[in-house]
Amino acid sequence: MIGVELRKTFGRPRTWTTIAVLNALPVLVAVLLRITDLAPRPGEGPPFLSAVLTNGQLYPLAALAIVLPLFLPIAVAVVSGDAVAGEAQAGTLRYLLARPVGRTRLLVAKLVAVLAFVLVTVVVVAAVGYLVGTLLFDAQPAAAGTSVSGTSLTAEQLAGRTLLAIGYVAVSMLGVAAFGLFFSTLTDSPLAAALGALAVLVTSSLLFTLDAASPIAPYLPTRYWLAFVDLFRDPVLWRDVVRGLALQGVYVGVLLTAAWANFTTKDITS
Repeated sequence: MIGVELRKTFGRPRTWTTIAVLNALPVLVAVLLRITDLAPRPGEGPPFLSAVLTNGQLYPLAALAIVLPLFLPIAVAVVSGDAVAGEAQAGTLRYLLARPVGRTRLLVAKLVAVLAFVLVTVVVVAAVGYLVGTLLFDAQPAAAGTSVSGTSLTAEQLAGRTLLAIGYVAVSMLGVAAFGLFFSTLTDSPLAAALGALAVLVTSSLLFTLDAASPIAPYLPTRYWLAFVDLFRDPVLWRDVVRGLALQGVYVGVLLTAAWANFTTKDITS
């Protein structure tokens, strides 16, 4: 069942079209940085955009920072929202369950496929960012450059911290996937499920900017998305990174439990 769902997810042209569109924006930004003088000066703007002019190996992090606030969550919400609701809308969910396939097993297969999409998408964005960065900007294999704090990082240190950042972004997007999958068990409309997940994330982002919402700010799902920047400080600031991982773990655990409870008890009519 898991293999079937993985083949279904990655066999769809729209999956790879979504990933390609996600990579289009970082590539466009890289080209503009290369041919213009629009990069923020050191200490201004996103911390990696000014650094990539002297070290293209940092561009994977800039690429992730570019797609993380909006485009990557939209892609994850659409795919996860389609997981169960898409089958219901197409009228195939009832037939899937008519076979000797339990609801829990089907939900787990859907979950694994969504998680695979998240991981593949994040890795592809980082890989394309690395290729574009090293092609358009200078690369420094011996001394990779400086950290956000201004100290030197070797190529090995940069590679290790980049892998940690990729993993952190992937975990952050698992929270989005959990929202999408939960809403997907509540409705027969993939669009409604995706919009439900996005509504939560937009609300979280808006509340984070309001002083009146400061008491609940540490618990908002989008609060620590950009904490991976702290992995590139010297020394690494682990506080927000650990809090972000813990917060996403709570959201994922609660939402997946709720999705399982709802899906295993609801009447399937389509």
